[in-house]
Amino acid sequence: MTTPSIQRPTTTAFFVQSAISFGLSLAALMIGITRLPVGPWERGFLALGLVFVVSSAFTLAKCVRDRQEVAEVTNRVDKARIDKILIEQDVFHPGKV
Repeated sequence: MTTPSIQRPTTTAFFVQSAISFGLSLAALMIGITRLPVGPWERGFLALGLVFVVSSAFTLAKCVRDRQEVAEVTNRVDKARIDKILIEQDVFHPGKV
């Protein structure tokens, strides 16, 4: 028997951290590859930093996806509540207000 998993929304701090991590890693990688006075071997080693950029990009994408899913679930719940209220209202019955 499986228990349903509880999805906790990502915090703002984690979202900001992942965005900053992505930006810094991309900027540092570009500066390192283009500006440092090193040979092609060292530039190739710096290009391995691309692994960190890709990793932080996946983390950032996960955060964005999670935020969108939380907003979508919230919108569905709000819509269901409004629909229930509208169904319970019978405007054509003279005794109800």
